[in-house]
Amino acid sequence: MKKTSLIGEVTPAQIQEWKDKHGQIFGIIVDGHICYLKKPDRKILGFASVAGKTDPMKFNEAMLNNCFIGGSEAIKTDDDLFLAASSKLSDLIQVKEAELVNF
Repeated sequence: MKKTSLIGEVTPAQIQEWKDKHGQIFGIIVDGHICYLKKPDRKILGFASVAGKTDPMKFNEAMLNNCFIGGSEAIKTDDDLFLAASSKLSDLIQVKEAELVNF
């Protein structure tokens, strides 16, 4: 059985190039489209948080637009695809466990 291609799909070599440049790479697949995202840094999170204070959807737009490194542009422009992808954007924020020690 032949594997179906996703709109915006890139080669494994391209993914490796992005990993070498950005570190961890994520993919969001929505209705036959795929987009590739880098992990957000503090600058992106800060910008998205400020944008989201006035309009909650602006947080998702800022996260998607600033973490997007390739794939189907339709995920950014088509409302149905964008809303579906938005539900996964919070998963990009991975917080490590910290411990507070009292001396």
